[in-house]
Amino acid sequence: DMGQMSAWYVFSAMGFYPVNPADGRYVFGTPQFAEVLVNLQNNKAFTVKATNLSPQNIYIEKVILNGKEYDKGYITHQELMAGGSLEFLMSDKPGKVFIME
Repeated sequence: DMGQMSAWYVFSAMGFYPVNPADGRYVFGTPQFAEVLVNLQNNKAFTVKATNLSPQNIYIEKVILNGKEYDKGYITHQELMAGGSLEFLMSDKPGKVFIME
């Protein structure tokens, strides 16, 4: 698989992954870590945080991108490469249904 399965797992464990790499969007999923810091090649950093993450809290209640509530079910490559922060507020109940445009 030329490393694609392991690359998918690393992305997925952070809480997002590219369904179609040519699309430029990363779809949200349940993160596996409370916090991850990604040092980007453009000398910026992107932090992913999963607040209230636990074995029971596997659902995304809310997403916050750079301090503002975010209503999409994905982030773009451009948003990721701009640096900043992505926070998943986790819950034991399914939250909002995210719309894929």
